[in-house]
Amino acid sequence: MARFGLDVGSSSTVVADAGGGFLLDEPSVMLRLPRGGGTVIGREAAELADRIPAGRDALRPVTAGVVTDLDTARRYVRAVLRRVLPRPWQRTRVAAAVVVPAGSSALERRALVEAVEEAGVSRAAPIPAPVAAALGCGLDPLDRRVHMVAVAGAGTAEVMAVCAGEVLAVRSTRTAGDALTAAVRRHVRTAHGLILDHGAAEDVTVRAGAAPEGGEVAVTGRDPEHGRPRSVRLPADELHAVLAPLVTATAQTLAGCLDDLPARAVDDLSADGVLLVGGASPTRGLRTALEAGLGLPVKQVENATTCVAEGAARSMLTPAVRHAYDAF
Repeated sequence: MARFGLDVGSSSTVVADAGGGFLLDEPSVMLRLPRGGGTVIGREAAELADRIPAGRDALRPVTAGVVTDLDTARRYVRAVLRRVLPRPWQRTRVAAAVVVPAGSSALERRALVEAVEEAGVSRAAPIPAPVAAALGCGLDPLDRRVHMVAVAGAGTAEVMAVCAGEVLAVRSTRTAGDALTAAVRRHVRTAHGLILDHGAAEDVTVRAGAAPEGGEVAVTGRDPEHGRPRSVRLPADELHAVLAPLVTATAQTLAGCLDDLPARAVDDLSADGVLLVGGASPTRGLRTALEAGLGLPVKQVENATTCVAEGAARSMLTPAVRHAYDAF
């Protein structure tokens, strides 16, 4: 039986094999080609998305961390399965740990699991993203010490504290990576008269987050007045100022989880710190804002974008973890 961890995020999809290694790490985009050309997903679909005529928008199976259209999600996951398991006989028996946002409702979690099952996965089990991230970073969610993990993704940002298979506290917000991208897109349009597509705005946001103080970020978009491409170099500090209010608001929301923690839990967290993972985790100022809000050390991990899928895959080999948190 094929077993893997499946992390279908708002921005990217990562599939990790339970035996080790990655089967897929590409954008969560699906596009139907005209004239019977079939369906493409991932990087190929993302590269075509902003080149196709208006009215043929690319489809995204997940928005703000949850399924918005069951049929789209089902077709997308089916295409992912065909990509990672190209031979039909490989898809006859498939089991997957499906990553779900900790802040999603039971109905939203069930919608994603159903989409995966209807796409051809014979056994699909949900696992909260922070729990999967903990496993992917080498932590044991069943440990009797308290562990806290913050996941900053494109659709959601959330933090969870766990101990001995129990959820002690959780906070979630949908002011995450996509909100940062939208803010940059609006600012560039309003202040500099450039229209950016979603992919370009996302790239600018990522590069702005990595740029040092005093640096510059090259931005290329379409001039709405003339309809022609135009490039400008924007001060990184200007873009940081656009992102700062959203980053601060996100950190303050997540820091509210401290209100639900037992008093002794803070002792463990003060010693071990909080792990910060996810595609939006490198955003400038986020780690500092979290440290200020939580009053705890925050550590960024090297495999920030893949550790969630890695942990979900490892949970296929540690059913006790899945069983402890599948009812969350």
